[in-house]
Amino acid sequence: MEARRTRAKPGDGARLREEILRNAERLLVETGSEDALTLRAVAQRTRVTTPSVYLHFSGKEALIEAVCLRVWDELGNRIREAVSRITDPLIALGECGRAYVHFALDHPVQYRLLLMRPSASAEASRTCFEHMVNAVTACVESGVLKGNPDTVALTMWTAVHGCAALLITQPALPWPDDVNEIIDATVRTVGFGAVLNTHLPRRRVPRGTELLDGVTIAAERLKALGSRKK
Repeated sequence: MEARRTRAKPGDGARLREEILRNAERLLVETGSEDALTLRAVAQRTRVTTPSVYLHFSGKEALIEAVCLRVWDELGNRIREAVSRITDPLIALGECGRAYVHFALDHPVQYRLLLMRPSASAEASRTCFEHMVNAVTACVESGVLKGNPDTVALTMWTAVHGCAALLITQPALPWPDDVNEIIDATVRTVGFGAVLNTHLPRRRVPRGTELLDGVTIAAERLKALGSRKK
């Protein structure tokens, strides 16, 4: 028999919904699995009947999404904080990518449930995509990247999402002791690769030796510029 508590007063619905979400979030993080997040289990923790939970959430999927989306605003806050003092759009784009992966690692259960399963949340993916598009658009407007911002952002997001997903789901892979090494390498590869790729003609793929020659010349020039600035 489920535990009951005093009947809620008129106007207490919002507070009860928040209490249900808090208890559901604790249960989800504790177990690391959506299997344990049943409406009955959440009701017992909140000391209400299961029908009381149904008054606020139509079913388990709705509850799971609401619980996971509770942390999603933090992603935007982290990205804004990471780029707040950066004026160069390409560097800002890199910091955006790093903040994104670290956010995923700090909230692995929520990230997996919202972005790594067939019933992924459209709201969560739309929010993430908007952050990427905004950062890429600034690079396109400055000329450092070329092309449609949506397409370029989707390509780059695919890479950083893959990095986050592998770090979360495949801990047995030979990751470096400092996970920042792989995050930084991924961000640099994606960022510098995007700059080169979006400036290359689409109808012709350069041969490896041609590409190497061009990259070597560019790298030496950039090193020289860096030395003069010091």
